[in-house]
Amino acid sequence: MDHLNLGRSGLRVSRACLGTMNFGTGHGLAASDEAEAGRIIGAFLDAGGTFIDTADLYHRGETEEIVGRALKGRREWVVLATKGAMPVGTEGRGLSRRHLTRALDASLRRLGTDYVDLYQCHQWDPATPIEETMATLDGFVKAGKVRYLGCSNFTAAQLVESQWAAARVGGTPFVSLQPQYSLIQRVIEAEILPACERHGIGTVVYGTLGGGVLTGRYRHGEAPDPDSRMGRLLGHSLPGANRWARSLLNDRNLDIAHELVRVAAELGAAPAAVALAWVARRPGVTSVLIGPRSVEQLRENLAAFDLDLPQEAVARLDEISHSDLGPMDGSFFHLTPR
Repeated sequence: MDHLNLGRSGLRVSRACLGTMNFGTGHGLAASDEAEAGRIIGAFLDAGGTFIDTADLYHRGETEEIVGRALKGRREWVVLATKGAMPVGTEGRGLSRRHLTRALDASLRRLGTDYVDLYQCHQWDPATPIEETMATLDGFVKAGKVRYLGCSNFTAAQLVESQWAAARVGGTPFVSLQPQYSLIQRVIEAEILPACERHGIGTVVYGTLGGGVLTGRYRHGEAPDPDSRMGRLLGHSLPGANRWARSLLNDRNLDIAHELVRVAAELGAAPAAVALAWVARRPGVTSVLIGPRSVEQLRENLAAFDLDLPQEAVARLDEISHSDLGPMDGSFFHLTPR
């Protein structure tokens, strides 16, 4: 598997990043138990992957515990990333010095390690001065608890303001951003990707299968299978889940999925692999988050990184998915916290 430097840093990461949001039992949706999560992590490392991403929010800390136990004896070979800002249990939230200090220490305990390679702000905090946040994060780096810094779900303006704030306090800047990016969600092309290029920030993109719409399982005029992801979300009590699923299953997205299925059939590949391969080859993308629930899904996802898409296929996907690009409002994140 290919490896690239993350932004303007010396940190090398694999082109595929293993996302772990599906590891655990806390959300009541289909997920991977600890045994399967361990097999997925082992197969990912065996395939040459080195980059694993998690967050304290996932399954209320259970995911970090699962990842930590799975990495015992091989921690030094992994680029381990986690995130803080969101509430876990009865804890607070935000990017204040108080909350981030508590959040990082709790994550390190759950992960069973004394440092993380990449620590990320999970979302912007309008209630905390960004200078306080960047000075706090710099303290983590100086203390040896964190090697590099990143953020997730920031707008272009928030990203640039953070870099300026780091310079003002004489601190460590961000080297990465986690934004949403897929054939059905291309808004980062307008402002976020240019800002990342200008400021030397790598991208680790998520949501690349459009919530499952780009797997080819959903079609015009057909109700989702109750056992599918969209089927479960449509019938779930999680606030916003039903609304989010319906917003994804719109005519435009299903048109894109239909063309994707046609392209995949012509190439003899799975639609998901083609969708991932399209994202992986986009300018400005450093690493692509995948979130398999099984070893079989992992192998299907990894096939994307060996898939050479013909230019004609890329042009067809570009055309069907192009739309007027507007500002990213973070609505995906707020409805489905990562």
